[in-house]
Amino acid sequence: MKYELVATATFGLEAVVRREIEALGFSVVKTEDGRVTYTFPEEIEEGDDRGNGDSQEALVRAIARSNLWLRSADRVYIKMAEFDAKTFEELYQGVRGIDWEKLIPLDGEIVVVGTSVKSTLHSVPACQSIIKKAIVDRLLLAYKKENEGSLSETGAMYRVRFAFLKDRVLILMDSSGEGLHKRGYRIANVDAPIKETLAAALIELSFWKAGRILIDPCCGSGTIGIEAALIGMNIAPGLSRKFVSEDWVGEANGNWKEIWKVERKAAYSAIDYDTELDITCGDISPKAIAAAKENAEAAGVDDQITFVEGDMAALKMDNGMTPTEGIIICNPPYGERIGEKREIEHIYDVLGRFYKENPTWSLFMITSDKDAETKAMGRPANRRRKLYNGMIETTYYQFHGERPKNQKRE
Repeated sequence: MKYELVATATFGLEAVVRREIEALGFSVVKTEDGRVTYTFPEEIEEGDDRGNGDSQEALVRAIARSNLWLRSADRVYIKMAEFDAKTFEELYQGVRGIDWEKLIPLDGEIVVVGTSVKSTLHSVPACQSIIKKAIVDRLLLAYKKENEGSLSETGAMYRVRFAFLKDRVLILMDSSGEGLHKRGYRIANVDAPIKETLAAALIELSFWKAGRILIDPCCGSGTIGIEAALIGMNIAPGLSRKFVSEDWVGEANGNWKEIWKVERKAAYSAIDYDTELDITCGDISPKAIAAAKENAEAAGVDDQITFVEGDMAALKMDNGMTPTEGIIICNPPYGERIGEKREIEHIYDVLGRFYKENPTWSLFMITSDKDAETKAMGRPANRRRKLYNGMIETTYYQFHGERPKNQKRE
């Protein structure tokens, strides 16, 4: 069986996820709204000591690397099949024809979830029941247990997701478990935090990279600064958490855990402990700064970030130096609650005055405010990108600073 993987993404971030997948050495097959389908090499590179690859072992390795390293994707799935189904019989036969025994052991716990949009088979509970029955029947036959009629389901969990669009159904297996935004470092929180995956994408869509100044003047729980530090130190975002597929077994020597251990070890070896980053997180709230420090410490990057408590107007933007250019990435309040409108007006005023005095700096700001361009900068943004922060539709405004004299911007 030739496997493909599917990385799901928040609307508007598909291109970012695609670039991350390609950076891992995988080949993108198709990019659609909300997901990117891709393949992976069957053989391990010459000189790589991580085992010899058949398709199953290559699959495990690709799953591990994808879950450990993708910063902006929501989840990583194995694509099991895609076919048309207008009747429950067609759905049953299509699912039963999949080689489930190559991935699910006899004692695997099978959970089926899904959606149906504009489809003849519109009942989600009915589809769940049919798909579960088809998988169980296939496994009982493959393991020669037809007479038992059911599975014990006492082992690791295998979560199957189906997605009907009209009468076309996509069958996936979730290799992540909890969403990839669950990095494991957010132990202290504040109101309306930004998702880790979205924060990473904002950074990747900006001019920032290690060696450049980065400031988040309204940092909340510190997510943008922490994600930047993880990127700057080349720390895999999934290193501090578990994934559901780590407990799976399969044809790859009967044990996925060893391959996962090898990939984790490789990710640890890739960390750049010698880099020195220039990241500042500021916030007027003492609670926010305390939370940001605690989270940064949990992520192992607290020594790379300077934390400043105080009003934006008092924040020393140049971080103790006099640079010709720097980058601000921020997620200011959206003015949804009482008192926030005055706060955001103050933020716009400070940002506007700062950029008049420092025209070579660049600003990247995500907000639901449709008038943020004129309110903050008095001019149109160089680029805009529609994104969703949770269920809130937002725009990522990108104001590019002027090129410093006698310097080339990379």
